[in-house]
Amino acid sequence: MKSIKKLTLILFTTIAAGFLVAMNGCKASEAVAAKSGAQLWGENCRRCHNAPDPTSFSADQWVTIGMHMQTRALLTNEERDKIVNFLKQ
Repeated sequence: MKSIKKLTLILFTTIAAGFLVAMNGCKASEAVAAKSGAQLWGENCRRCHNAPDPTSFSADQWVTIGMHMQTRALLTNEERDKIVNFLKQ
């Protein structure tokens, strides 16, 4: 009987923790959704190096650079897409 209560408590705690993580992720997504590509570019790219002029590369090159830098800067797909679209304009 005691082990069932313990198992129930562990299960409840795990579910509650998962719920909190999911809710926090939603807030982060909302914050990203509210930012423009220019804002994300300034916040993410310039923290490690001087960002090149957007006209320095072609649209195709920016797509490739975006994919490479997504991994290095731990960007989400949404952040990468917004930054790349800004740079391609």
